[in-house]
Amino acid sequence: MKICVHNIKCDIDNTGDRVIDLAAKKAGISKDSVLTWRLLKKSIDARDKTDIKFVYSALLEIPRGIRFKNHKDVKVYLEPTVSELQIGNVKLQDRPVIIGSGPCGLFASLLLARYGFCPILIEKGGSIEERTAKVKHYWDTDELDENCNVQFGEGGAGTFSDGKLTTGITDPWCDFVLKQFVQYGAPEEIMIDAKPHIGTDRLRETVVNIRNDIIRMGGTVLFNTQMQDVSFHNGSVQKITTNDAVIPCEVLVLALGHSARETFQMLLSKGVPMIQKPMSVGVRVEHHQSMINEARYGSFASKLPPADYKLSSKVNGRGVYSFCMCPGGVVVGAASEKNTIVTNGMSYYARDLKNANAALVVSVGPADYPSEHPLAGVEYQRMLEQAAFIAGSGKAPAQRIKDFFEGKPTCRFGSVIPSYTQGVTPGSMEDCLPEYI
Repeated sequence: MKICVHNIKCDIDNTGDRVIDLAAKKAGISKDSVLTWRLLKKSIDARDKTDIKFVYSALLEIPRGIRFKNHKDVKVYLEPTVSELQIGNVKLQDRPVIIGSGPCGLFASLLLARYGFCPILIEKGGSIEERTAKVKHYWDTDELDENCNVQFGEGGAGTFSDGKLTTGITDPWCDFVLKQFVQYGAPEEIMIDAKPHIGTDRLRETVVNIRNDIIRMGGTVLFNTQMQDVSFHNGSVQKITTNDAVIPCEVLVLALGHSARETFQMLLSKGVPMIQKPMSVGVRVEHHQSMINEARYGSFASKLPPADYKLSSKVNGRGVYSFCMCPGGVVVGAASEKNTIVTNGMSYYARDLKNANAALVVSVGPADYPSEHPLAGVEYQRMLEQAAFIAGSGKAPAQRIKDFFEGKPTCRFGSVIPSYTQGVTPGSMEDCLPEYI
């Protein structure tokens, strides 16, 4: 029999042996009666900076019939199960086609390949190897390849981010996804960390391993290939046209991501229904990682991993919140169109760089967009990206937080030096963002 023991609090200097001692005590059983055990989750309780604790959940296997304390923190363990994927009974004449190799496209291709469907995965950008070189060239020279960049290419936009795998949903498939990442090379601790992350460096290796396995199982991966047209017959997909081939298909998975503007336009012209949707817009804020560590962990900071944070509020009816916080990271250029500025946060697995950064964003919606056109939100994005390019004279506009609150432009920086890959221009956010943002 297996039982799950939650909310096991340990001093941060304690070892794993202490965890099993406390777990057995909490369950009201002898440690000697535990046949096997393993950690399920690990988090940090830093609410009291004078007494920070690691908090664990542990899975204990005990002989059937042993009595244990059955309360809110001790329950019989039920193995999470994912629903069986249903296989259709109509034979496909053509191989399924997946557009986009971000997380959605990769996992769709992986599962289809495992079930013997030999999918065709089409990606506008390049492979990890080619893409890494092109992104580095963009960061070094400001010369952007609009088809292969931080947005387009193998692994999607997350390839050049932090590799965070946190989610607010509880679903057995979450555990399945984590197991796949570990199987293909991600660090095993993501299975137990409350805030799992892989890091851009480890994520790239993992994505390549997934791609190679898709190919091994009969799938095809086409890089530098863009879907330019789709044809329908009697309401069903008949074929797609890429920049160098016509591919017949009955099943088409659109895993486009949020920057495939040309494809959105093409699909709209073909009569594919689309509606406007809300989104969030804002800036990247940077501070010394040591300051965040001190604020979160106090005197325990040197003994704990780099700290993160999450903030939220509501101002004038709009949500304002931090997002994609990158401890020990760097702010990178992430544009997909020339003469625009887009930023993203990126961390390596070690998270050991001097600055921390996070997105600080404001919710916007259709009422803020320039028209009722289904793609007006895309035009809204483009307007802001171009305004930032102009405000920074080709570099990213940047403003000290102190100056922002005082309503004056920044002339020079203090102790926090912006890490943005292509350089910044001191100034004011008022030059590129609407007042309500």
